[in-house]
Amino acid sequence: MKKTIWLGIGILVVAGLVYAVVAVPQAEAPTGDLPIIDGSQVGQPEYENSSPDDIVVTLPFPGAVTGKDFSVRGRARGTWFFEASFPVFLIDEEGNQLAVALASPEPPGTEWMTSEFIGFKADMVVPADFTGPALLILQNDNPSGLPENQKTVSFPIIIEY
Repeated sequence: MKKTIWLGIGILVVAGLVYAVVAVPQAEAPTGDLPIIDGSQVGQPEYENSSPDDIVVTLPFPGAVTGKDFSVRGRARGTWFFEASFPVFLIDEEGNQLAVALASPEPPGTEWMTSEFIGFKADMVVPADFTGPALLILQNDNPSGLPENQKTVSFPIIIEY
């Protein structure tokens, strides 16, 4: 009797797993148009003298709508940091600086003197009277000041609330 019950339960579990894998529709990426800022579609970050092999921003994403206070998160190679930080800028459509913050290793205390990826976080605070499109720019800390060592990644976001 107990073997029959366990066999029945086993069959139900296997049938449930098969149903979950085969019959339940899988989540798909959203379709439709990408956000439009300044007349162009927002898709991928723009890298200058850099690439996703150097830095990846996970939040916010290109075209994101954010509030006045938000965090910039991702991972970057330790070479982006100098003295455990690098600058993050927020610029309006006219090129005015709205906010600047320092990205620091995440979690705090993480060793930044490495060529490996490490997490980072920067907390941005936008002026209360600003709403609209803005450009988020992450820039490596370049103590040499040499233009050939300057690296950036940038993309538009929208400040609304």
